[in-house]
Amino acid sequence: MEITPHDLYKKRREFLKLGAGTLLSTTLLSTKLQALNFLKDDKTSLKLSDESLVNNHINFYEFSTNKKRAVALSNSFNTNGWMVDIGGECEKPIRLSMDDFIKFPLEERIYRFRCVETWSMVVPWVGFELRHLIDKVKPTSKAKFIKFTTLFDKSKFEDQAAFFPVLEYPYVEGLRMDEALNPLSILAVGLYKQPLKASNGAPIRLVVPWKYGFKSIKSIVKIEFTQTQPKSTWELYNPNEYGFYANVNPQVSHPRWSQAYERELGSFFTKPTLLFNGYEKEVSHLYANLDLRKNF
Repeated sequence: MEITPHDLYKKRREFLKLGAGTLLSTTLLSTKLQALNFLKDDKTSLKLSDESLVNNHINFYEFSTNKKRAVALSNSFNTNGWMVDIGGECEKPIRLSMDDFIKFPLEERIYRFRCVETWSMVVPWVGFELRHLIDKVKPTSKAKFIKFTTLFDKSKFEDQAAFFPVLEYPYVEGLRMDEALNPLSILAVGLYKQPLKASNGAPIRLVVPWKYGFKSIKSIVKIEFTQTQPKSTWELYNPNEYGFYANVNPQVSHPRWSQAYERELGSFFTKPTLLFNGYEKEVSHLYANLDLRKNF
């Protein structure tokens, strides 16, 4: 009888804690990626960022604008009984638990991830394509956008409870329907083959790899299909710096710094920023009629 290696057994146990029934093997992951027919060489061409760096270099303003403090405060974040309401312009509004979410076809996606602050990383998310959830609730013809909302709970988030909070809460983000339906858009529940840490947006977050990181909203509690374009949090904060589209475009500088280069976590040197964060082939058709120097 073949004995399961200890490290594989341990990883499987970690996913069982999350509620997933099986660990996704490398073979299964490769098969799924090949079936999707995009970025087939990511597994070998992209070197993963150091896990400890990724888990400690975060922007989660609900906790704190200070990265170290945000990580420390997130350690006591409890996600037991987490529920997400999905509704708006759809035929089958629904309320889902995390047990429901992990029944979707989970897979690992190794994505570039870039912040408007010009740091970047390469991380292995575990999640499922957002379009699977969209198919489940059946949006009506009126649905043109999707609005995502994060948890608002002053007892859990220090900055939400502040007398002068940094942002207007709850945090809100949005996508066009065609952006949300793109196979690259995922809802993530794990990272590095483990359940998401609170500092990285537990228990469920959005990941849209061709956009700046602030579009990838964390700790989601509500998803709504809308007729009109939602006003996202950073767009409300400063529309001249953080547009609704927020696509990674090295030709458009942030008003206070250039976006032409980036520094990957753990690296001393910078490298040129790639249009759409390297996913131009997969998503450029979504913006064929937009001036990308204005709609950044």
